[in-house]
Amino acid sequence: MRLYHNPLSSNARRVLLTASQLGIKLDEVIIDFASEADRKRLEEVNICGKVPVLEDDGLHLWESCAIMQYLADKHGASDLYPTGLKERADVNRWMFFGAQHFAPAIGILTWEYLWKKLVTGEGPDPVEIAKGERYVHEHAAVLDKHLATRQWLSGDKLTLADFAVAAPMMYVSRAKVPVDQHPHLLAWAERVQQLPAWQQTETPWPF
Repeated sequence: MRLYHNPLSSNARRVLLTASQLGIKLDEVIIDFASEADRKRLEEVNICGKVPVLEDDGLHLWESCAIMQYLADKHGASDLYPTGLKERADVNRWMFFGAQHFAPAIGILTWEYLWKKLVTGEGPDPVEIAKGERYVHEHAAVLDKHLATRQWLSGDKLTLADFAVAAPMMYVSRAKVPVDQHPHLLAWAERVQQLPAWQQTETPWPF
């Protein structure tokens, strides 16, 4: 299996975390978005022109959570992705929460603090930063309340939900993501970050 990705993408990090946890060796193709040739190559496997993309025996699968689910199902990882109807629905619920709410909120701040200057040459917009911080607090509060009485997001053990929601927290310090007032969220994030899968998928930042 081949994975097209960029190590600074938290969406790609979700997939890398899953593969590491499952012991899957992927043929990694690093996409440099500053390279026109790399962008063109990516568009050949994903009409959206985004990472990650998994290539497996003629299948080109994009959307990080879909890739995570595919890998878990292909390798029979019912511990990470339960097969019971209600248990799987709960994992899916938190994966969708991460993709729809928590990650986009953090994404506003990563754009303003990390990528905007590189792409446009412009500095952070205080209005956008305030919006991002408001959204982060809103969704972090949900997670913090949910995690007040549990170790993991779904059930009593690590699942794909934890990787899906935790991945964007790789930006917390660099993008000034305001989560300090959410202790249960921070304690959970620390548990995830102590996992070998997290440590094995760390990458040096170029700036």
